[in-house]
Amino acid sequence: MNKAIRIGIVEDDPDWRRGLADYLAGEADFKLIWTASSGSELRMALHDAEEAADVILMDIMLDGRPEGILLAEEVSLSTGARIIMLTSMEEKELILQSFHAGAIDYQIKSSFERLPDAIRQAYRKQSPISPEAAEQLREEFKRLKALEREFEVKKVSDLITPSELQLLGLIQEGYSQPQIADKLFITLRTVKNHVNHILKKLGVDGSKEAAAKVKNMGLLDQKDHRK
Repeated sequence: MNKAIRIGIVEDDPDWRRGLADYLAGEADFKLIWTASSGSELRMALHDAEEAADVILMDIMLDGRPEGILLAEEVSLSTGARIIMLTSMEEKELILQSFHAGAIDYQIKSSFERLPDAIRQAYRKQSPISPEAAEQLREEFKRLKALEREFEVKKVSDLITPSELQLLGLIQEGYSQPQIADKLFITLRTVKNHVNHILKKLGVDGSKEAAAKVKNMGLLDQKDHRK
């Protein structure tokens, strides 16, 4: 017979805590070893329990505050139990903080029927991220990617002078270096010096690569507006 999965519950709503305990009691492979309604009760349960919990269901909001996130980090570091965060709302910032604290899954309370499978997967260390959490994480990754691109564009924009940007625009349009020299009324040597400076600034090997880089960043679209 397979060993029962030992479960702890941290939930400050007595009705929800009782209902959750009763619901999970219907699963033959589960063993509820303690419940707690606060951080102090949780620490006492961990200290007094004869068996260590394999999976802990942790309510994010305790007494109106997201104390569950701090407790998740504390418990994860001290016991190694797999933690599933529970909440009644889809809050992106709390989801991200929960995973950062060491939780391996995040479940919405209204979808409690998914909990048995989530507990089994957490126990086997096979937890897929819940659809709600996955969507929030995707949005956060997109936001971070956009910030990263914005930072990179700003960095390049600060490096490149208006005259260098003009030169790159001409390269992007297909002008050769001699043609650029004639068009801008400068010497070919000056063009080559400008190109060499640009390549060093952008960390690329060729002028066409440099021109493509600033074009992809949208900087060539701004060159006529820069002073």
